[in-house]
Amino acid sequence: MNTAARFRAAYAEHRAEEGRGQGGLVELLALPYVHTGPLARQWGVRARTFARFVRTVLAPRERAGRALRVLDLGAGNGWLCYRVALRGHECVAVDWRRDAVDGLGAGAPYLERLTTPFARVAASFDALPLDAAFDVVVFNAAIHYATSLKTTLAQAIGVTGPGGQVVILDSPFYKRAGDGERMVVEKRDAATRQWGARADALLALPAIEYLTRERLAAASEPLALIWRRHRVRYPWWYEARPFLALLRGRRHPSRFDLWEATVPAI
Repeated sequence: MNTAARFRAAYAEHRAEEGRGQGGLVELLALPYVHTGPLARQWGVRARTFARFVRTVLAPRERAGRALRVLDLGAGNGWLCYRVALRGHECVAVDWRRDAVDGLGAGAPYLERLTTPFARVAASFDALPLDAAFDVVVFNAAIHYATSLKTTLAQAIGVTGPGGQVVILDSPFYKRAGDGERMVVEKRDAATRQWGARADALLALPAIEYLTRERLAAASEPLALIWRRHRVRYPWWYEARPFLALLRGRRHPSRFDLWEATVPAI
């Protein structure tokens, strides 16, 4: 089994242990609006990011009165595509995991409930097997898994039509690279304790792990992308994290928020 396959298998097991995919059909259809269970806090944050995405990106484009083409990169089970398809848009979900925990294989119930089901494509977003011109390309809690930020962004731009938008949702951004590097060290130090025998497989891929404004700008400059940050108002406990970290003498935590850039017309 190669490195990528080992990672996918270990990641599916890890996600199952977190409680992913265990809430049944009711939870699946509710995503991202989950209010109970072990992952309710995390989904409470992600639901607010999604709401900002709808308000800031989708709604303004919908005023033109036509259906949009939306590409969801790192789609997992496809919940975002399902939500966007319910608004009348054409969606494609891309993820390199096919498992039924929370990979593409878990999204079949969505397709049964849509007049026009969204397409599911098992692929890496570093090598997209697509040639369509999408209006909106979304990295859905996923771009921090990229191994080359420049390559990943170039692939996204390659399938975005002129004037289309590339969007980053729910990936960790740090004000300072040093805090991001400390997070990576902490993660690796705790890996064996938290993940046991799966630790080596889960850490095998050289992912970028986090973003900063400067890191994103440097990778985007050759691609003529200029990013805008849209701050999301998260629950009080999330917004209090920087103050608690300061009091406890810990590194500054990351933020999610929404970042978007418009692909220049040629």
